[in-house]
Amino acid sequence: MSKKDGWTKTGDAIEKGPFRGGVKIIVIVAGLMFVGGIASYTLGWFGDAAQLAKEELSPRALLKKYEWFKDAAAQLDKKKADIGVYEYRLTDLKEQYGDTPRKDWDRTDKQSYTQWSGEVAGVTASYNGLAAEYNAQMAKINWAFTNVGDLPQGASTVLPREFRVYASQ
Repeated sequence: MSKKDGWTKTGDAIEKGPFRGGVKIIVIVAGLMFVGGIASYTLGWFGDAAQLAKEELSPRALLKKYEWFKDAAAQLDKKKADIGVYEYRLTDLKEQYGDTPRKDWDRTDKQSYTQWSGEVAGVTASYNGLAAEYNAQMAKINWAFTNVGDLPQGASTVLPREFRVYASQ
């Protein structure tokens, strides 16, 4: 018997034997799994997008974001007022001494002036940090609802679009 006859008999046995239908079923199942996997992956993108929209645009999330903006705006106003108070105290102390060099000031006044100057710098840095965060949040797409300009019931002023004027002194 030649090699060709051996392969022919083996091929005939596979076609007539119990594996004939099994191989076809395995190929069909593998193909369906591949197509199903691609479809599932593609549909997963849409499901993730819907879930993200639900999380970011739910009434609870929007209220939380709006409240954050209101709180941040109030804190920025307070910090700006605090800076004004400290600067007034510094200016008032300078005016009391007039042209007298600082080295000739009373020791407690020099210490107070130094402390107040440090407090102005700290509050100014804090103001700048919060203003930067406010501006960054206002620019994000998922916070864009704040840019519409509509006011909730009872509100009288629109949230500022940004606190861009950073304090530098």
